[in-house]
Amino acid sequence: MKNILVTGANGQLGNEMRLLAKENTQYNFFFTDVDTLDICDKEAVLTYATGNKINYIINCAAYTAVDNAEDNEALCRKINRDAVRNLGEIAALIHAKVIHVSTDYVFDGTKHIPYVETDPTCPDSVYGRTKLAGEEALSAACPEAVIIRTAWLYSEFGNNFVKTMLRLGSERERLNVIFDQVGTPTYAADLALAIMEIVRNAEKGNFQPGIYHFSDEGVCSWYDFTVSILRMAGIVSCTVTPIETKDYPAKASRPHYSVLNKGKIKSTYHLTIPHWEQSLAKCIEKLKKQ
Repeated sequence: MKNILVTGANGQLGNEMRLLAKENTQYNFFFTDVDTLDICDKEAVLTYATGNKINYIINCAAYTAVDNAEDNEALCRKINRDAVRNLGEIAALIHAKVIHVSTDYVFDGTKHIPYVETDPTCPDSVYGRTKLAGEEALSAACPEAVIIRTAWLYSEFGNNFVKTMLRLGSERERLNVIFDQVGTPTYAADLALAIMEIVRNAEKGNFQPGIYHFSDEGVCSWYDFTVSILRMAGIVSCTVTPIETKDYPAKASRPHYSVLNKGKIKSTYHLTIPHWEQSLAKCIEKLKKQ
C-alpha cells in the first residue's frame, strides 16, 4: 500500500481529504497539521517522511489570511515559500511525488478571458507573491511536482465565504457585496476528488508534473455567489446589494478577474468538473444537517 502524507489536514481541503481517505482504503493516509508536524522544520519533515515511507505528499497547508498577510509578510513567506521548498527538497530526496495547492492570486486580474497556466504571473499582494514564490521554490527543488492553482475555495469546514454569508444573511436585513470581482467558486470536496484522481492516474503511470488550474465550472461575481447562497439556503429576509470594490476597502488587493482555464488538467487527468451552483447546493445541504 502506498503512503500519502496530507499536510494542513485541519483546513478546508485537508478535512475533505480526510473524508476521501475513508473511501480510498487502498492507501495509507497520514494527516498532519502544525500541531503534529511543522513543515517549516525541514529535519522534522524528513524524519516523518522517511519513518513513514511516504510515497505522496499532498500539501494543503498555507497562510491564507489575505489581509493579515500584508502585516505578516515574514510569517507568510515562511509558510507559503520556505515550507513548500522543504517539502520539495525532501520529496526529491526520498523519491516521493508532490501535489501542491496554489492560488489564482498569482495573477493581477487584469485579463478578460480565463487564465491559462502559461500566462505571465503578476501577484498584487503579499499573499499572492509568497504563493508564487512557493511555486517557484517547489519547481526548483522538485521538478516532478504537480502544482494546482485554485480559487474561491469553500466547504462545510472552517471559515469561508459561504459560511460567513449564511451567518450574515440570517442576522441582517441587507448585505453589500462586491460585483466587480469575477471568478469561480470552488467546492473543496471537488478539489479533493481531483487530487485523488491525480494519485490514481499516477498509480497507472500517468503522472504529468507541472502547473495546472482547477476550479469548478462557470463564472460569477461575489454578488452573484451571495445571491445563490442565500437563495439555496432559503434565506429571504436579507436583501443583497451589489457594490464596487472601491466601496469596500481592504488592506490587500484582489484580482478583479481570476477565472481559470481548466482545459489542461481536464485533458491530462481525465477530469469531469461540476458547475459551481451544483456543488454549492451540495455544500449547503450538508451545512443544513450540521
